[in-house]
Amino acid sequence: MKDAFGIPQSLLVLGGTSEIALATARRLIARRTRTVWLAGRPSPGLEQAAAHLRALGADVHTVAFDALDPDSHETVLGKVFAEGDIDMVLLAFGVLGDQAHDEREPANAVRVAQTNYTGAVSAGLVSARALQTQGHGSLVVLSSVAGERARRSNFIYGSSKAGLDVFAQGLGDALHGTGVHVMVVRPGFVRSKMTEGLEEAPLATTPEAVATAIELGLRRRSETVWVPGALRLVMAALRHLPRGVFRRLPV
Repeated sequence: MKDAFGIPQSLLVLGGTSEIALATARRLIARRTRTVWLAGRPSPGLEQAAAHLRALGADVHTVAFDALDPDSHETVLGKVFAEGDIDMVLLAFGVLGDQAHDEREPANAVRVAQTNYTGAVSAGLVSARALQTQGHGSLVVLSSVAGERARRSNFIYGSSKAGLDVFAQGLGDALHGTGVHVMVVRPGFVRSKMTEGLEEAPLATTPEAVATAIELGLRRRSETVWVPGALRLVMAALRHLPRGVFRRLPV
């Protein structure tokens, strides 16, 4: 169970090698979290992440999970929940894709959409049902400011995050009053391996800053978290710009 400040004792990470997820796990372990499940494709990176968290004092398990195999989600995640209550599920998997390349290769664009949206819908619903069955818990969904308005430079990725964001908001409304808390996290440009080599956007942030915001959001039982917070006002302005004006911006 979570403590009075919203910090979970047990954490399930979907996307176990995500830099944001691992920064969040480290922060939560330093506070109170003692059991961590890292779900992802089997790889040396997943095992290294588990070993690192074990060194911090947590009881860490890995589980084979593939966002692109939704038929397996009920079985895989069901086995995790069968081991004991999970206080928090962090849905952190996703791919950025290569916009210019993916426009020419629609199959690649579909893979981005299937990973970021279809896979997340499946895993999100399975996790939400399990949390509801146990009567408590938080589902934290990593969205993105990219989903706030389609941009020429990343509309394939942005559209997948827009779908995920709306899905998570609706799921949160559906679970209101059940004891399950859904929190949508909207980071801006995050300095990470995923964005390495890309031109840095204004108000860029770090995995550690996102982790800090997630912890604060859990304590406050927030429904939406922007990272950094100033992006909320920036995106509110951009969202309402006339399309002709927005189209001319260097975004």
